[in-house]
Parts: sequence; structure tokens; C-alpha cells
Amino acid sequence: MNKADLIDEIADSADLSKASAGRALDAAIDTITKAMKKGDSVTIVGFGTFSVRKRAARNGRNPRTGETIKINAAKVPAFKPGKALKDALN
Repeated sequence: MNKADLIDEIADSADLSKASAGRALDAAIDTITKAMKKGDSVTIVGFGTFSVRKRAARNGRNPRTGETIKINAAKVPAFKPGKALKDALN
């Protein structure tokens, strides 16, 4: 499912126009992104938690040349599914 398919499903489920569903989805994504940029986590009960994790700096290898390179530390997004989501899948 891509973003357009998701918008179609939201529009059908919530009895909204596709434009309204698209704006709602964009607003939700923007809000989650802004919270994560501040270092906050976003918990949607029954669905899961979006959070930011820190990945430490490490050494890696260039696969083409075999040369050792330094990979900088980074902040990466993470998602931990909630119990209801896990139960729905099993």
C-alpha cells in the first residue's frame, strides 16, 4: 500500500473527501515528525510508539575497495508496535 492507497482507504472509512483525508494524513505525519525532531516519542495507544534512537559511531568498510571508513553517529527513527497491533497480525 502506498500513500495514495492509504488516503483512499482513510477517505472511505471516515466518509471524507480524498482531499480532506490527504490533508489529515499529511498533518498527522508532520506532527509526528516535529515531535520526533524535538526528541519526543509519540504513542498511539493500541497501535504503537514512534521514537528516536541514537546509533553510535562505528567503523565500516567500503565494499568496492575494502577501505575502512568511519560512519558517524546518527539519530534514527524507530517504531515499536503496540499489543493490539501485534495481536491483530497473529
